[in-house]
Amino acid sequence: MPLAKNKIIAFIPTRDAKRARKFYEKTLGLRFVSDDKFALVFDANGTMLRVTPVGDFSPFPFTVLGWKVTDIESTSKKLAAKKVRFERYDFLQQNRQGIWDSPDGARVAWFKDPDGNLLSISQHGQNRGRDQRKASSGGK
Repeated sequence: MPLAKNKIIAFIPTRDAKRARKFYEKTLGLRFVSDDKFALVFDANGTMLRVTPVGDFSPFPFTVLGWKVTDIESTSKKLAAKKVRFERYDFLQQNRQGIWDSPDGARVAWFKDPDGNLLSISQHGQNRGRDQRKASSGGK
């Protein structure tokens, strides 16, 4: 395939570039690269994220951008300390931090950016068992 070996560029809409820059740079910790007049450009661990001013829009009701993390418990606590509020869903069983344990073993938590775009953090694979043991022992 012609694109299989090329890097992805991610796009997120915003109504307010100043507010979005503060959130993505200060709250989430992404490195600000530039404002090229068409988008705020961030480096998301080697992936270019373009936060694009679009005027008014209606955010989608599903996840539009997510991060794979190695320790979802720690990451969610750090984000909560920066005033990130995790979404709660009546149809999912989530722990007090808003983390859902999926049937396939992944752990996921959702939050919104200032424009209402739904973002997520998720943990997959080998670290899962260690975190479950830690949680069941009271975090010790």
